[in-house]
Parts: sequence; structure tokens; C-alpha cells
Amino acid sequence: MELLISLGACAVVMTVLWAWQIRSKRADWVDAAWAVLIGLQAIAFAVVADGAVEKRVLGALLAVTWSSRLAAHLIQRLSGHDGEDGRYQAMREHFGERANAFFFFFFLVQAIVAWLFALPAWVVVNDPHAALDAWVLAGVAVWFISLAGESLADRQLAAFKADPSKRGKVCRVGLWRYSRHPNYFFEWLHWFSYPLVAIGAPNQWVAWLGPVVMLLFLYRVSGIPYTERQSLKSRGDAYREYQRTTSPFIPWPPKD
Repeated sequence: MELLISLGACAVVMTVLWAWQIRSKRADWVDAAWAVLIGLQAIAFAVVADGAVEKRVLGALLAVTWSSRLAAHLIQRLSGHDGEDGRYQAMREHFGERANAFFFFFFLVQAIVAWLFALPAWVVVNDPHAALDAWVLAGVAVWFISLAGESLADRQLAAFKADPSKRGKVCRVGLWRYSRHPNYFFEWLHWFSYPLVAIGAPNQWVAWLGPVVMLLFLYRVSGIPYTERQSLKSRGDAYREYQRTTSPFIPWPPKD
């Protein structure tokens, strides 16, 4: 029952946000709302779960810390924009007069995806096994690495954009030298922490929805395709050269 209530709550929140974006022309706030919803659901699941206390605390802690960091980063970035983020401008331009209809569908998909991404935490908090074994430690290690990598990538990009002399140029600093989307890569890596922590738990297969759905979302929905389309529009040949020499996702030494 709690899963259906959670799904319904996500749909209501996203529908209200969609109605707001019609007037504000700021569909990009859906990203921050998505991150917040995952954390809130993890808290709710932990409260009503019947798993071991250790797993309830751990599951909520992993999800809420990640959600809070991402939401804070997105809110800070979106608050500093005078207009809509380039990815969503590209969507709006692509669909033209059908943009609001598209965004209604898109926001509802975001509600479903936010619900799906909360399910790994639901599996962990309902695990009756209290033992913090090697799999749990491995999951926590992956979580730490991914959170550190994503935070570092975000800071490197923010510092690059803050430098007036870099305006219109392509960021090749730090992790961005080895991947065109290191923030997305570590975002994806983060979702492997839940299936590792959930090894041996009831319904553990559900935890694998995180990395699978995230990869699909990044490659086919609102991640890499629209980000690169906007980058090509704003940086032209410089970004085409970046595409030629740099891995699109997994960090890898650049080509000559």
C-alpha cells in the first residue's frame, strides 16, 4: 500500500509543478523536485518499514544524503539562472506549440522515475537482516566514491563556468578531460550501492532497477542527448572536437 501512496504523491507533486511551469517557463525545476522526492520517499519508507533497524537507518541515510546533496546543488544552480536551463530550452524549441503537452507527459514520467529510484531504498529498509557484512561495506564504499566523484565534477564545472575568460569554451578540466559527462557517470555509479547493500534481502532484484533505469534515462531521455544538443548549439566546432576526443560517459584517457 505504501508504494501506491508514494507513487500517487509523486504524480500529484509533478502535476502541480507542470501547471506552474506553464506560466513561469521554468520546466528545469523538475530536476530539483525529482531529487527531493526520492529523499522524502526514502524517509517515509524507513518510517513504516519492518526491516532491521540497522538497514532502515542505512537505507534512509544513503538515499537522503545523496538526495540532499543533489537537490542543494540543483537548487543553487537553478536559482542563479535568469532563464530556463539550456536542455529544457532545447526541448521547448523542439516541440514548439506542443511543448506544454510534451512537458505534461515528461513530468508524469519524472514522477514514475522518482518513484522507481526510491524503490532500491525501499528494498534496503525492509531487509530483516541486521548484519553489516562485506556486501554492505562494498555498497557503502561505492556510495562514497560516487558521491565524491559527482561532487568533484560539479565543483570543477562550476569553477570553469565562473571564470569569464572561459566563456564559450569547452570544459576539459579535471574529470571533464576524461569524460564528457563525469557527473552523469558517478550519478549512475551511485545506484550500484543499493543492490550491493541489499544482497540477500527480499525482493533484492528490485534494487537493480536503479542502475538499469538510470542508464536508460541518461542515454535516451533527458540526460546526454539534450545536453549535447545544447552544447553543440552554443559551442559548435569546439564541442564537436571534444566529442571526437573524449569518452561520452565512462572516464577514459582522451584520444589524440
